[in-house]
Amino acid sequence: MKLYNTLSHKVEEFTPHEAGKVKMYTCGPTVYHFAHIGNLRTYIMEDVLEKFLRYEGYDVTRAMNVTDVGHLTSDGDTGEDKMLKGARREHKTVMEIAKYYTDAFFADCEKLNIKTPDVVEPATNCIPEFIKMIEGLIEKGYAYEAGGNVYFDTSKLDNYYVFGAHRAEDLEVGVREGVEADGNKRNKTDFVLWFTKSKFEDQELKWDSPWGVGYPGWHIECSAISLKHLGEYLDIHCGGIDNAFPHHTNEIAQSESYLGHPWCRHWFHVLHLNTNSGKMSKSKGEFLTVSLLEEKGYDPIVYRFFCLLSHYRKSLVFSWEGLDNAAVAYGKIVSKVAALKEDGDVDEEVVREYRERFKAALGSDLNTSNGITELYNVFKAKTNGATKLALIRDYDRVLSLDLDKAAAKLREKEAEEKTGNEGEKDEFTLKIEEMIEKRLEAKRARDFATADAIRSELAGMGVEITDTPQGTKYTIKK
Repeated sequence: MKLYNTLSHKVEEFTPHEAGKVKMYTCGPTVYHFAHIGNLRTYIMEDVLEKFLRYEGYDVTRAMNVTDVGHLTSDGDTGEDKMLKGARREHKTVMEIAKYYTDAFFADCEKLNIKTPDVVEPATNCIPEFIKMIEGLIEKGYAYEAGGNVYFDTSKLDNYYVFGAHRAEDLEVGVREGVEADGNKRNKTDFVLWFTKSKFEDQELKWDSPWGVGYPGWHIECSAISLKHLGEYLDIHCGGIDNAFPHHTNEIAQSESYLGHPWCRHWFHVLHLNTNSGKMSKSKGEFLTVSLLEEKGYDPIVYRFFCLLSHYRKSLVFSWEGLDNAAVAYGKIVSKVAALKEDGDVDEEVVREYRERFKAALGSDLNTSNGITELYNVFKAKTNGATKLALIRDYDRVLSLDLDKAAAKLREKEAEEKTGNEGEKDEFTLKIEEMIEKRLEAKRARDFATADAIRSELAGMGVEITDTPQGTKYTIKK
């Protein structure tokens, strides 16, 4: 399997530290609001990646955090805590907000067939782990106290900008937006590991620490949670491309400084979902949710299908027209599946051949678009229905488009409609056949006036009759 590695900027052979086993970490949601469908594109593609790794035979352990404290409105350690902002907006406690939106997030994931990771850990569960890691960084000389807070010292690193060229000014966005600069930092790129009450008096969630009562910074949580559940060596770390800097950059800085060795081999980043006016974001009001799609009559699985039609390393432009086209295409696939019959035995040789083709498509940098093409190719295969259905079910272990279930529903619906229509037709058909028989008797009796009258009456009912050597045939005009 080959994947693009954001760290090396190359498509590389994916090789885990331990043969056959994959330790995978996913940056989870900040649960202060509903996830919009742009956020969920990332989770869909990460889900496909995990399922394909399992499909390839890897033993995968996947962990994900839930940010319920510490994520500020600016990634550069400025502004207020997003959780506090959400609590103020809805006049609830921070933990009430966290519980509500965590449940909403996983409900959306279920609708999109996104598998829940093996480990889901809220940040508030891991305060001792954060403190231990920060203490270790201070002992090793990578962190310092200033103004009551603890900062990571980026000047101690040979290369801070591991993902590419950035500037220190990239972290001054908050300043340009009128947020007061943090004068405690030795370097503009330094970031907070622990905030104390001296800076955020109104912070609802606080804990005792060696540096005073306060709460952790956002970046420390992912490193500590990953180390807690996946150990010192991570095989693949996932997230949206907007997390690469500064969040993932900071994760690498603190993790490798703490451990004293390379940490994560492979970085998998999903590009943005855009609208015609740019990146979808809550702050811009472009806030499309799974619930809104449902309200407009779309099955959430259609949105998953829409995402799979594009490569994860390409920005995807959302439009209602595009979603409509995806809905039509998905419906046609379901109809094709519904038309297949479990006839004959499964041809294992054909299954092996087509599985290899599917694996080659997905194994080439998780090319889901080519994976969908291979799904279409199954319908064209010169084999029986049982073999085609076996392949479709096999592919859907990764694609998770509910094709078998959707096809069963369609067949059930069509059967109900057919039964209903036949019930309506039976009485009508009997009437037609009775009139045709009377017309035939009239003709035998050479009562052509009656025969013509019956023909006219049938025509008025929308029934056209034709006399043939095999008897009288009729068609019903719609």
